Amino acid sequence: MKKLKVIVVDDSALMRKIISDMINSNNDMEVVATARNGQELMNKLESYVPDVITLDVEMPVMDGITTLKKLKEKKNHPKVIMVSSLTGEDSKITLECLDLGAFDFIMKPSGSISLDIEKIKEELVRKIRSVEKANNKFFVRMTKANSIEEPKYNKVISKRNDIKAVLIGASTGGPRALQKVLTKLPKDLGVPVFVVQHMPVGFTKAFAERLNSLCAMRVVEAEDRMAVSNNIIYIAKGGRHMKISNSKEIRLTDEDAIWGVKPAVDKLFYSAAEIYGGKLLSVILTGMGRDGALGTTEIKKAGGSTIAEDASTCVIYGMPKAAYETGKVDEVVALDKIPERIVEIVRGR
Repeated sequence: MKKLKVIVVDDSALMRKIISDMINSNNDMEVVATARNGQELMNKLESYVPDVITLDVEMPVMDGITTLKKLKEKKNHPKVIMVSSLTGEDSKITLECLDLGAFDFIMKPSGSISLDIEKIKEELVRKIRSVEKANNKFFVRMTKANSIEEPKYNKVISKRNDIKAVLIGASTGGPRALQKVLTKLPKDLGVPVFVVQHMPVGFTKAFAERLNSLCAMRVVEAEDRMAVSNNIIYIAKGGRHMKISNSKEIRLTDEDAIWGVKPAVDKLFYSAAEIYGGKLLSVILTGMGRDGALGTTEIKKAGGSTIAEDASTCVIYGMPKAAYETGKVDEVVALDKIPERIVEIVRGR
């Protein structure tokens, strides 16, 4: 069996040891080297060709974001999973790293030296394995100056002027995809936009603030019992499911995770279908797994419409594929064309 080769980068010897042991306990992956900082990593890359690098955000000599920028200069650079502590500054830097092309991130449970880091073992292993399913064309596109032609699509959703809400679900690759979509929506779209991005507690606030600084529409992290208003983008809070109540208020619930995630796209889609009926447009973006597929079926039952991101522009063609395979997706659209289609459908063009 060919093993995934990993380099672990962390300034703590203890963290390097624990993370390496977690990876090496699986028979389909192995740690081929470790490094204390970005500079040491760059030196190690003269001798090793890993598939994945786990990269600490905060390090002396050369930190995570500087290292990521250096890696991007290398041809066919390995996929990078950022390892972040839950601090306001770390979460902002981690989001910037995702925008720069980091594949994904995991969070240390209790600070830079997390003796309980075993809690994230399953998540770390899953994300390392997901590298094999990544769309390498996406990463080529990010590093090339010339653009790659996007696939054509057919506008099949009939003209309608009854859309009352837009729902968007995303996972791996989602932060960058959402930024591309949401920053192109006009401030007077005329409906609320509800977003579920699989993201842990503590990161969704920084994510909402980052988007708010870039978008024409106002972007907020959803709060329990927050009244729903048009022309606002609501980001589901990490660690809570987001639903819509009969009184058009947001409800955050602490129900069990589904598909291993909380917030879950399906929870939002089901509740929105109950409240808005067929007056919904939902969008499924890049991500691992099948969250959103059942909700897509529910939205179609209610009379709503769904767009799924085209495989060619997904970092991971998992969630859009699962939704498409239900037979209830109306259009498959390349990422760059999705904002345009949202506006056209909402405005009945």
